[in-house]
Amino acid sequence: MTWRMRRRRQSQPPRRRQIPNPKNQIPMPRRQTPNPKNQIPSNIQTQISKATMDDGSPKPRDLEERTFSFAQEVRRFVKSLPRTLANAEDVRQLVRASGSVAANWIEANEALSKKDLLLRAKICRKESKESRLFLRLLEINEATRPGRDKLAREARELTLIFSAIVTKNDRP
Repeated sequence: MTWRMRRRRQSQPPRRRQIPNPKNQIPMPRRQTPNPKNQIPSNIQTQISKATMDDGSPKPRDLEERTFSFAQEVRRFVKSLPRTLANAEDVRQLVRASGSVAANWIEANEALSKKDLLLRAKICRKESKESRLFLRLLEINEATRPGRDKLAREARELTLIFSAIVTKNDRP
């Protein structure tokens, strides 16, 4: 201990040690475990016969599967695009955003609280909007236009789905 530290200690009044009061302490939240009765297993895929995509294949009802197939379709579509400087950056962002939609929805399914679910759903909504933006920014030719429009429509539908989830669960 140096002489400066001693001098500072001598000039300050002695500190009182506070005894913790259990009434003033913030209670720690209990960890919530997901209730298996309320969850639908992710491996069950129910198909809706009325809702079909343009190519005739039915849309999966399971949102986890739907976001995964969206990310896969984006990766397939990207391989057919012309290699330009502008497309290189936009494609990189598009692939990340589309994969992020699926990854964050998986996180939302495993959420421990309603607040966590809402946060992940909002991130999914943001990333699907971003995916749609980068799809619209791509430089494409006439051969790839239908594929881009189909993916942009799917991104818009995912945005609407996540918006509905957020508004439904955001009520107190």
